[in-house]
This record gives sequence, C-alpha cells and structure tokens, in this order.
Amino acid sequence: MSGATRTRSGIGWDSHRFKAGRPLILGGVEFDGAQFGLDGHSDADVLTHAVMDALLGAAGLDDIGVHFPDSDGAYKDADSIALLRDVVAAAATAGWRVVHVDTTMLMERPKLGPYRTAIRESLAGALGLAVGDVNVKASTGEGMGFVGRLEGAAALAVATVESIADPAISERTRQLAAPRPRRAPARTRPGA
Repeated sequence: MSGATRTRSGIGWDSHRFKAGRPLILGGVEFDGAQFGLDGHSDADVLTHAVMDALLGAAGLDDIGVHFPDSDGAYKDADSIALLRDVVAAAATAGWRVVHVDTTMLMERPKLGPYRTAIRESLAGALGLAVGDVNVKASTGEGMGFVGRLEGAAALAVATVESIADPAISERTRQLAAPRPRRAPARTRPGA
C-alpha cells in the first residue's frame, strides 16, 4: 500500500521541581507574578518538554535528552519553544508531520485557566498547527504526591503525526518549523 498515509502517536511526560527566583514558563508563556518557577537546565518549560518528547516518540526519534542533553552548555536557559520548532523540523525531515497534540498540566497553583488560550496559541505556532489542533488541560494533585505538596509540577502530552507523502508538504512543514535566529526570548504574556 505505497502512498497511503500512516499515522502514529507518541506520549511525553516531564516533571520539574519548583524553585524561587525563576520565572514560571509553561507552553512558552510566562506567568506574571508567580511566586516560583521551575528548576531546570533550560527554561524548565515542563509542558513544552512533554510535547517535545511526545512528538519525538511518535516520529521514532529518541527523546529530548538525546537531542538536547542537559550536559551541553548550549542549552543552558534555552527557550523550549525554539527547541520545539527544532523537533518539528527533525520530525519533518524524518517524514512526519504533527497533526494534533493533547496535553495535561499537573500543578496545584497558580491556576492555568487565565493562561490557557495564550499557551494553546504559543504551542500551535511552534508546531505549525491551528489552535484547534492543540488542547491544553489542567489538573491538580488534590493535595497528594509531589504536585499536591507544591514541590513541583508535571505535564503529560500525546502527539499524533502522519507520514508526509507529498514533498511540497514536507518542505512547507520544515519552513514553518525552521529555527528562528537565536535572540533573547520574548515571552508571551496573556492579553499582550
């Protein structure tokens, strides 16, 4: 059945500890006035990291630790949305196009609701998708576990990809996800 479109799914999960003095960034959106951020080698955007791992898994391309090791100083404080664009480009090069992403953010506070639309827009832009093809849900630990004790946050993501049969589509996907020139990240703020 040559020429038939193939579909795959991948799952991603990540967690980070909270740390005072760091910005809280989820899905490329900085939360204004957050008392603490997440600790990590990059910007510690746990939600974007889960999406990256889901996409890499669906495309059969290992995981973010292989592509962006925390032992490499080049990724210190890296903008995870820029790294996600690199992952989309790598998937396209391997013959896969992302078609849908579903996520769940696990965090007691701050509440995700006021930022949900901005996060969906940010992730959709990096993935080259319509906002309707990216879903962002939120849950808490109900006072249990490391999430419930406010020790950190976690995220789960599922990515669906399809094979790229048309080289023109593949090239357009690569262009949409092409890495932008590196500069100080301009964080998205709700209502901005």
